[in-house]
Amino acid sequence: MKNPGTVAFHTLGCKLNYSETSAIGRTLEEAGWQKTEFPAPADLYVINTCSVTANADKECKLIVRQALAQKPDACVVVIGCYAQLKPQEIAAIEGVDLVLGATEKFKLLNYLDELRKKEHADVFSCEIAEADFFVDSYSFGDRTRAFLKVQDGCDYSCTFCTIPLARGRSRSDSIENAVKNAEHIASLGVKEIVLTGVNLGDFGKGESGGRKNEENFLQLTKALDEVNGIERFRISSIEPNLLRDEIITFVSESKRFAPHFHIPLQSGSDKILKAMKRRYLRNLYSERVAKIKALMPHCCIGVDVIVGFPGENEADFLETYNFLNGLDISYLHVFTYSERDNTEAFHMKDVVPVEERRRRNKMLRILSEKKLRHFYEQHAGSTRTVLFEQENRHGFMTGFTDNYVKVKIAYDESLANTLCEVELKKTDTDGTVTCSVLQKLAHQPTHSTI
Repeated sequence: MKNPGTVAFHTLGCKLNYSETSAIGRTLEEAGWQKTEFPAPADLYVINTCSVTANADKECKLIVRQALAQKPDACVVVIGCYAQLKPQEIAAIEGVDLVLGATEKFKLLNYLDELRKKEHADVFSCEIAEADFFVDSYSFGDRTRAFLKVQDGCDYSCTFCTIPLARGRSRSDSIENAVKNAEHIASLGVKEIVLTGVNLGDFGKGESGGRKNEENFLQLTKALDEVNGIERFRISSIEPNLLRDEIITFVSESKRFAPHFHIPLQSGSDKILKAMKRRYLRNLYSERVAKIKALMPHCCIGVDVIVGFPGENEADFLETYNFLNGLDISYLHVFTYSERDNTEAFHMKDVVPVEERRRRNKMLRILSEKKLRHFYEQHAGSTRTVLFEQENRHGFMTGFTDNYVKVKIAYDESLANTLCEVELKKTDTDGTVTCSVLQKLAHQPTHSTI
């Protein structure tokens, strides 16, 4: 592909993948490529894959078919975590021309001059130990919210997880560069930044293991809190053992960090937590939730949980269910355990039948709906700040309060990407909260309480 043409990207998985797709996309645009939206016809399709998805192979095949249905002679490149873990499987997918692993994906531009349709895909995938450098990136769509990558990789060894094999060791950006990126994002008119990484709380480890303990996540949040132009920062996800009391206290007093935490639990059974090789037990998790709610009763708390892990019997599951039911949390992200090659859990006995995994998943999703509705209803009649988004959805526009209550109001273009003080009304049947605008705000006030 000697001359730059049109390129379309499709991203699977987490916010981190989206930030990296955007960074790679900007590199191509600077080289003359014209970006178009997937699945529109394009000369080049780039698919950024995920290793967490249970059906990564099927998803990748489907997206390749969708792309080539638009333009059969287009070149297809597959990058990302799944491309690092199973490069030969991806190379065997009909229509794929190039597979790039964990480090090579950031050098995509270097491979495009020689790229062409071929019978067998080329594969460039490093040993994961070579993924020891940090590449900063950020993404934003409608100027309302951006995802800023500040950390990559993971040094943990959870028995169900392939991410360390797909992304390598934990490493981070510097605080100085993260602040510089945040200031640039602010100059683009973005009002909210979501901090992303594989293991955010482990922030501070540099490239090739250097700069360890010289900087930490608390120092990062304090530095970002001084960035003018950004009204809100959110922490995408942080491990409970790394969510120190000092971080919780800082968020409760900060100018710009939203009262919203997403804290992976994975199981409410200490027996299963030990089998997963998690670095905490349920008592520590309870303490973290209690600390947050003592300082910020209005704070939104999201929880990741896995059902059907090997050895999880009915008593273990009910222990998880009852633990979550009794916690003052706001919503759940429920994952059904699925086997992954090259993990310890893949070889464990006492496998939970798939149908039973699905039953447990459904029970927790119902519990999540009840928790979220209860959290929303607690705020009826209260005043919160909302950042409204630009999209017109059937005559309505939506936004999120500082503490992550999703609200809606009749569409008003003048409110898009603005921070407003609103009064929350009732929870609608579509799961959003109706509200009325009291005033537009020039800046984010300090945290209010219910």
